Amino acid sequence: MPHPLPALIVVDVQRAFDEWEAAGKRRNNPDAVARIVDLLAAFRASGAPIFHIRHEGTKPNSTFLPSRSGYTVKEEAREQGGEPVIVKRVNSAFIGTDLETRLRADDISTLVICGATTNHCVETTTRMAGNLDFDAQLVRDATWTFDRVGPDGETHSAEDIHAMTLSNLNGEFARIVTASEVIASLAAVRQ
Repeated sequence: MPHPLPALIVVDVQRAFDEWEAAGKRRNNPDAVARIVDLLAAFRASGAPIFHIRHEGTKPNSTFLPSRSGYTVKEEAREQGGEPVIVKRVNSAFIGTDLETRLRADDISTLVICGATTNHCVETTTRMAGNLDFDAQLVRDATWTFDRVGPDGETHSAEDIHAMTLSNLNGEFARIVTASEVIASLAAVRQ
């Protein structure tokens, strides 16, 4: 029988992104980490499983190298009391890790995905979750991204990239939800 509660998948809430912002990169969803904190509190209160995903850079100049300050998890999103930390070295939390094995072993079928960045590791993990037949829910206000320059030299805003990513994932790979919707559904299951 499937696990009655969803699992929260917290992707790459690491200081490297703060360093990018401090260096002048512009992002969207400035309250995303606060929404992640809300989700963590709700999942902990309901006893629902939480998996923390941490990116470990492999390139010499990566801000995510374990030897660099950017590898560190933001304090407010740090794991607590035995919550598993899964280290990945590519965009997907499912490649080169035991995440799928752990989820299947616990009969977890619903995943609530949040973290950074919307159009990289969050998107890749969400797509794969859908492909692996999990009921994936992507929390739109608990993820963020940065402005990017496309191959044509045109700058694309973080807001546009975020919106397009959500549009691409909606329906086929995941349901797009808000943190408050997830928290309300957890509260309903507990009653």
